[in-house]
Amino acid sequence: MEGANSVVGKLRLILESFTIEDDQISLSDLARRTGISKASVHRLAQELLAWGMLERAGQEYRLGMRAFELGSRVPRFRVLRDSVRPAMEQLHQETREVVHLGVLDGQEVLYLEKVSASPQAARPSRIAGRMPLHCTASGKVLLAHAPSALLEDVIAQGLPRVSAGTVIAPGLLLEQVRQVRERGYAVEQEETTVGYSSVAVPLYGGSGLVLGALSLTAPTFRVDVDRLVAQLRRTVRRIRTSGQLN
Repeated sequence: MEGANSVVGKLRLILESFTIEDDQISLSDLARRTGISKASVHRLAQELLAWGMLERAGQEYRLGMRAFELGSRVPRFRVLRDSVRPAMEQLHQETREVVHLGVLDGQEVLYLEKVSASPQAARPSRIAGRMPLHCTASGKVLLAHAPSALLEDVIAQGLPRVSAGTVIAPGLLLEQVRQVRERGYAVEQEETTVGYSSVAVPLYGGSGLVLGALSLTAPTFRVDVDRLVAQLRRTVRRIRTSGQLN
Protein backbone atom coordinates (compact mmCIF):
# COMPACT_ATOMS: atom_id res chain seq x y z
CA MET A 1 0.00 0.00 0.00
CA GLU A 2 1.31 3.40 -0.97
CA GLY A 3 2.27 5.44 2.09
CA ALA A 4 2.04 2.41 4.39
CA ASN A 5 5.20 3.49 6.22
CA SER A 6 3.67 6.82 7.21
CA VAL A 7 1.76 7.20 10.45
CA VAL A 8 -1.51 7.62 8.56
CA GLY A 9 -0.71 4.58 6.44
CA LYS A 10 -0.08 2.47 9.53
CA LEU A 11 -3.29 3.67 11.17
CA ARG A 12 -5.16 2.69 8.03
CA LEU A 13 -3.58 -0.78 8.06
CA ILE A 14 -4.68 -1.29 11.66
CA LEU A 15 -8.27 -0.20 11.05
CA GLU A 16 -8.55 -2.23 7.84
CA SER A 17 -7.32 -5.34 9.66
CA PHE A 18 -10.84 -5.74 11.02
CA THR A 19 -13.05 -7.80 8.73
CA ILE A 20 -16.80 -8.28 8.85
CA GLU A 21 -16.21 -11.58 10.68
CA ASP A 22 -14.12 -10.01 13.47
CA ASP A 23 -15.54 -8.98 16.81
CA GLN A 24 -12.20 -8.31 18.42
CA ILE A 25 -8.52 -8.85 17.59
CA SER A 26 -5.48 -9.35 19.79
CA LEU A 27 -2.40 -7.15 19.63
CA SER A 28 -0.38 -10.07 18.23
CA ASP A 29 -2.91 -10.65 15.44
CA LEU A 30 -2.96 -6.94 14.58
CA ALA A 31 0.82 -6.99 14.28
CA ARG A 32 0.68 -10.12 12.12
CA ARG A 33 -2.04 -8.79 9.81
CA THR A 34 -0.44 -5.39 9.34
CA GLY A 35 3.22 -6.37 9.28
CA ILE A 36 3.89 -3.64 11.86
CA SER A 37 5.89 -4.39 15.00
CA LYS A 38 3.92 -5.09 18.16
CA ALA A 39 5.49 -2.09 19.87
CA SER A 40 4.35 0.25 17.08
CA VAL A 41 0.89 -1.30 16.89
CA HIS A 42 0.52 -0.86 20.65
CA ARG A 43 1.56 2.80 20.47
CA LEU A 44 -0.74 3.58 17.53
CA ALA A 45 -3.59 1.67 19.14
CA GLN A 46 -3.38 4.00 22.12
CA GLU A 47 -3.96 6.92 19.77
CA LEU A 48 -6.92 5.17 18.19
CA LEU A 49 -8.32 4.34 21.63
CA ALA A 50 -8.09 7.98 22.66
CA TRP A 51 -9.86 8.98 19.43
CA GLY A 52 -12.59 6.40 19.96
CA MET A 53 -11.82 4.54 16.74
CA LEU A 54 -10.86 1.49 18.81
CA GLU A 55 -12.13 0.10 22.11
CA ARG A 56 -10.57 -2.35 24.54
CA ALA A 57 -12.25 -5.71 25.06
CA GLY A 58 -10.18 -7.29 27.82
CA GLN A 59 -6.75 -7.78 26.30
CA GLU A 60 -8.05 -7.38 22.75
CA TYR A 61 -9.24 -4.54 20.51
CA ARG A 62 -12.42 -3.91 18.57
CA LEU A 63 -13.67 -1.10 16.37
CA GLY A 64 -15.07 1.73 18.47
CA MET A 65 -18.20 3.83 18.44
CA ARG A 66 -16.36 6.69 16.73
CA ALA A 67 -15.76 4.45 13.70
CA PHE A 68 -19.47 3.62 13.62
CA GLU A 69 -20.43 7.30 13.90
CA LEU A 70 -18.16 8.33 11.04
CA GLY A 71 -19.32 5.46 8.86
CA SER A 72 -22.95 6.35 9.53
CA ARG A 73 -22.38 9.85 8.16
CA VAL A 74 -21.36 8.53 4.76
CA PRO A 75 -24.24 8.30 2.26
CA ARG A 76 -22.75 4.94 1.30
CA PHE A 77 -25.36 3.89 -1.21
CA ARG A 78 -25.07 7.15 -3.16
CA VAL A 79 -21.27 7.03 -3.08
CA LEU A 80 -21.23 3.44 -4.31
CA ARG A 81 -23.80 4.11 -7.04
CA ASP A 82 -22.04 7.22 -8.30
CA SER A 83 -18.66 5.44 -8.30
CA VAL A 84 -19.89 2.44 -10.27
CA ARG A 85 -22.38 4.07 -12.67
CA PRO A 86 -19.84 5.06 -15.41
CA ALA A 87 -18.47 1.50 -15.59
CA MET A 88 -22.02 0.13 -15.69
CA GLU A 89 -22.83 2.37 -18.63
CA GLN A 90 -19.73 1.17 -20.46
CA LEU A 91 -20.65 -2.47 -19.75
CA HIS A 92 -24.14 -1.86 -21.12
CA GLN A 93 -22.66 -0.34 -24.29
CA GLU A 94 -20.42 -3.40 -24.70
CA THR A 95 -23.11 -6.02 -24.10
CA ARG A 96 -26.42 -4.24 -24.83
CA GLU A 97 -27.80 -6.19 -21.86
CA VAL A 98 -29.32 -4.92 -18.62
CA VAL A 99 -26.78 -4.12 -15.89
CA HIS A 100 -27.70 -4.10 -12.21
CA LEU A 101 -25.87 -3.00 -9.07
CA GLY A 102 -27.30 -4.75 -6.01
CA VAL A 103 -26.42 -4.57 -2.32
CA LEU A 104 -27.39 -6.58 0.72
CA ASP A 105 -30.16 -5.08 2.82
CA GLY A 106 -31.47 -7.41 5.48
CA GLN A 107 -32.57 -10.58 3.72
CA GLU A 108 -33.09 -8.90 0.35
CA VAL A 109 -31.20 -7.50 -2.61
CA LEU A 110 -31.63 -3.75 -2.89
CA TYR A 111 -31.02 -2.53 -6.45
CA LEU A 112 -29.12 0.75 -6.30
CA GLU A 113 -28.71 1.23 -10.04
CA LYS A 114 -29.91 -0.22 -13.32
CA VAL A 115 -28.68 0.56 -16.82
CA SER A 116 -30.82 -0.66 -19.70
CA ALA A 117 -32.06 0.31 -23.12
CA SER A 118 -35.59 0.89 -21.79
CA PRO A 119 -37.20 1.25 -18.37
CA GLN A 120 -39.23 -1.93 -18.94
CA ALA A 121 -36.24 -4.14 -19.72
CA ALA A 122 -35.78 -7.24 -17.57
CA ARG A 123 -38.69 -6.56 -15.31
CA PRO A 124 -39.48 -6.82 -12.38
CA SER A 125 -36.25 -5.15 -11.22
CA ARG A 126 -36.16 -1.39 -10.74
CA ILE A 127 -33.93 1.14 -9.04
CA ALA A 128 -34.60 1.03 -5.28
CA GLY A 129 -36.53 -2.19 -5.86
CA ARG A 130 -36.00 -5.29 -3.76
CA MET A 131 -35.89 -9.00 -4.49
CA PRO A 132 -35.33 -12.10 -2.34
CA LEU A 133 -31.75 -13.26 -2.01
CA HIS A 134 -32.39 -16.92 -2.83
CA CYS A 135 -33.73 -16.46 -6.38
CA THR A 136 -31.46 -13.78 -7.88
CA ALA A 137 -27.90 -14.05 -9.16
CA SER A 138 -26.92 -10.97 -7.15
CA GLY A 139 -28.56 -12.45 -4.06
CA LYS A 140 -26.66 -15.71 -4.39
CA VAL A 141 -23.38 -13.77 -4.67
CA LEU A 142 -24.22 -11.74 -1.57
CA LEU A 143 -25.20 -14.87 0.36
CA ALA A 144 -21.93 -16.53 -0.60
CA HIS A 145 -19.92 -13.65 0.90
CA ALA A 146 -22.06 -12.97 3.96
CA PRO A 147 -21.71 -14.62 7.38
CA SER A 148 -23.11 -18.16 7.29
CA ALA A 149 -25.82 -17.16 9.78
CA LEU A 150 -27.55 -15.12 7.05
CA LEU A 151 -27.93 -18.15 4.78
CA GLU A 152 -29.31 -20.12 7.73
CA ASP A 153 -31.81 -17.35 8.46
CA VAL A 154 -32.92 -17.14 4.81
CA ILE A 155 -33.59 -20.87 4.72
CA ALA A 156 -35.34 -20.79 8.10
CA GLN A 157 -37.69 -18.06 6.83
CA GLY A 158 -38.67 -20.25 3.88
CA LEU A 159 -37.88 -19.90 0.19
CA PRO A 160 -40.94 -18.41 -1.55
CA ARG A 161 -41.57 -19.22 -5.18
CA VAL A 162 -41.28 -16.10 -7.37
CA SER A 163 -41.57 -17.91 -10.71
CA ALA A 164 -41.93 -21.48 -11.88
CA GLY A 165 -38.13 -21.76 -11.97
CA THR A 166 -37.42 -20.48 -8.46
CA VAL A 167 -35.19 -22.70 -6.34
CA ILE A 168 -37.19 -23.51 -3.20
CA ALA A 169 -35.29 -26.60 -1.96
CA PRO A 170 -32.85 -25.67 0.85
CA GLY A 171 -30.34 -28.33 -0.20
CA LEU A 172 -30.21 -27.01 -3.76
CA LEU A 173 -29.72 -23.43 -2.55
CA LEU A 174 -26.88 -24.55 -0.27
CA GLU A 175 -25.21 -26.26 -3.23
CA GLN A 176 -25.64 -23.18 -5.42
CA VAL A 177 -24.05 -20.95 -2.78
CA ARG A 178 -21.17 -23.41 -2.41
CA GLN A 179 -20.61 -23.26 -6.17
CA VAL A 180 -20.63 -19.45 -6.08
CA ARG A 181 -17.86 -19.49 -3.47
CA GLU A 182 -15.89 -21.95 -5.59
CA ARG A 183 -16.38 -20.30 -8.99
CA GLY A 184 -16.60 -16.64 -8.02
CA TYR A 185 -19.87 -15.96 -9.86
CA ALA A 186 -23.57 -16.85 -9.71
CA VAL A 187 -26.07 -17.82 -12.39
CA GLU A 188 -29.85 -17.58 -12.10
CA GLN A 189 -32.03 -19.13 -14.81
CA GLU A 190 -35.61 -17.83 -14.97
CA GLU A 191 -35.96 -17.89 -11.17
CA THR A 192 -37.52 -14.42 -11.06
CA THR A 193 -38.84 -13.80 -14.57
CA VAL A 194 -39.75 -16.39 -17.19
CA GLY A 195 -37.58 -15.94 -20.28
CA TYR A 196 -34.76 -14.06 -18.52
CA SER A 197 -31.57 -15.22 -16.81
CA SER A 198 -28.80 -13.38 -14.95
CA VAL A 199 -25.11 -13.70 -14.14
CA ALA A 200 -23.50 -11.85 -11.21
CA VAL A 201 -20.07 -11.33 -9.66
CA PRO A 202 -18.99 -9.72 -6.38
CA LEU A 203 -17.90 -6.10 -6.27
CA TYR A 204 -15.02 -5.60 -3.84
CA GLY A 205 -13.91 -2.46 -2.04
CA GLY A 206 -10.28 -1.48 -1.61
CA SER A 207 -9.99 -3.46 1.64
CA GLY A 208 -11.34 -6.64 0.05
CA LEU A 209 -14.81 -6.35 1.57
CA VAL A 210 -17.69 -7.25 -0.75
CA LEU A 211 -19.70 -4.06 -1.23
CA GLY A 212 -22.33 -5.45 -3.57
CA ALA A 213 -22.93 -7.49 -6.69
CA LEU A 214 -22.75 -6.49 -10.34
CA SER A 215 -24.96 -8.45 -12.71
CA LEU A 216 -26.06 -8.79 -16.32
CA THR A 217 -29.59 -9.88 -17.22
CA ALA A 218 -30.58 -11.07 -20.68
CA PRO A 219 -33.14 -13.22 -22.46
CA THR A 220 -32.24 -16.82 -21.61
CA PHE A 221 -31.75 -17.87 -25.24
CA ARG A 222 -28.77 -15.52 -25.67
CA VAL A 223 -27.10 -15.93 -22.27
CA ASP A 224 -23.50 -17.09 -22.75
CA VAL A 225 -22.34 -17.52 -19.17
CA ASP A 226 -18.61 -17.60 -19.87
CA ARG A 227 -18.79 -14.45 -22.00
CA LEU A 228 -20.90 -12.52 -19.53
CA VAL A 229 -18.73 -13.54 -16.57
CA ALA A 230 -15.61 -12.40 -18.44
CA GLN A 231 -17.20 -9.03 -19.24
CA LEU A 232 -18.39 -8.56 -15.66
CA ARG A 233 -14.94 -9.36 -14.29
CA ARG A 234 -13.29 -6.91 -16.68
CA THR A 235 -15.70 -4.24 -15.46
CA VAL A 236 -14.95 -5.02 -11.81
CA ARG A 237 -11.21 -4.76 -12.53
CA ARG A 238 -11.84 -1.45 -14.30
CA ILE A 239 -13.68 -0.14 -11.25
CA ARG A 240 -10.99 -1.27 -8.84
CA THR A 241 -8.08 0.07 -10.86
CA SER A 242 -9.83 3.44 -11.09
CA GLY A 243 -9.36 3.75 -7.32
CA GLN A 244 -12.96 4.92 -6.86
CA LEU A 245 -13.73 2.30 -4.19
CA ASN A 246 -10.46 2.47 -2.22
